[in-house]
Amino acid sequence: MSEESPRGAGHGRAVVPLVRMTARRTDEPHRSATPLELLFDLCFVVAVAQAGARLVHAFAEGDPAHGITGYLVVFFAIWWAWVNFTWFASAYDCDDVPYRIATLVQMSGVLVLAAGVPRAFDDADFTVAVVGYLIMRVALTLQWLRAAHGEAGAARSAALRYAAGLTVVQLGWVALLLLPGAAWKWGFLLLVVAELAVPAFAERRHQTTWHPHHIAERYGLFTIIMLGETIAASSVAVQTALDESTALDELLPIAAGGLVIIFAAFWIYFAVPVHQYLTSRRHAFLWGYGHYVILGSAAAIGAGIEVAVEEATHHAHISTLAASAAVTVPTALFMIATWVVHARHFKQGVAQNLVLPGGALLVLAAGFAGHWAVPLAGLAAACTVAVGILLATTRFEAPRDHHG
Repeated sequence: MSEESPRGAGHGRAVVPLVRMTARRTDEPHRSATPLELLFDLCFVVAVAQAGARLVHAFAEGDPAHGITGYLVVFFAIWWAWVNFTWFASAYDCDDVPYRIATLVQMSGVLVLAAGVPRAFDDADFTVAVVGYLIMRVALTLQWLRAAHGEAGAARSAALRYAAGLTVVQLGWVALLLLPGAAWKWGFLLLVVAELAVPAFAERRHQTTWHPHHIAERYGLFTIIMLGETIAASSVAVQTALDESTALDELLPIAAGGLVIIFAAFWIYFAVPVHQYLTSRRHAFLWGYGHYVILGSAAAIGAGIEVAVEEATHHAHISTLAASAAVTVPTALFMIATWVVHARHFKQGVAQNLVLPGGALLVLAAGFAGHWAVPLAGLAAACTVAVGILLATTRFEAPRDHHG
């Protein structure tokens, strides 16, 4: 058995059958996402698409309250499964055969979770979803135990606490399945708190060696996947416009507005070098947990575009204002959450800090523009980006003007 971990084996080097799993360096150069991680992310496309489809259906049937509640619950399960794997992989990805097999097992669990999304959303039946989590958790717990076996001291204790925490919380989810349906409301909230507390509990004396550049890239890639839901929705709008020429004048602006929103969201998110902010455990926790809102709203924009299309073609039992809000509210929420969690740490001065909140208010105001709500929201988002670029350019050019 080789004692040297095959760092970067997923990028063209031969896979070593078995290595000792030890922590990777936080300053490891050229650390990037591996093909295995990208494949893992693709499994979540199915789950997110399922959640988005159920949200669209709930809005189209005139039951937005149920749709939003179900979406928040289901998206938490999807997002947290991804978070669990991502932070572990950033610290302990050794890319040997057992590691790859364990990751593939976790992917199977993700697909089972995705299969359980409709039942969880429509009927509050979480049995299939919990089974999916159980599959993922068995593999991940074994990974943490393997990490503990390869470590010593505080690092070993942290790995063992992770394994114990995951086991206890997962047993809680299984036990909740045996209780009456009325217990799910409070039991779910209690177990969500327990889930979020596991990392703090495990790392209270030792921070795992996640890599700032790698984590920033992983979250960025997952954000792109969430925004991809809007691209797909805009494509559906164009297709529907071609099929139903009577609504062409309404659907094409929706498609165009949706594309502009996605371009603006991409620009807003990737405008700052966030790895420079991830310098402590506290920063990392707040930033990582805050992405629940960023990622959830990004995916919901796509669902909102589909709702707007359904309403424009008279297939949805909701008002134009409600359909518009299905787009403008998650867009504004994405802008605000990205500013609070992600971008404001790199803003200087009042003007720069007001750009994203001000843009979010304009997007919300566009929701009252009837059938022009989506294109106007796209215009507001584009103007937000333009103003941000202008202020950033002015700041960088100011010193040259001073010395000129």
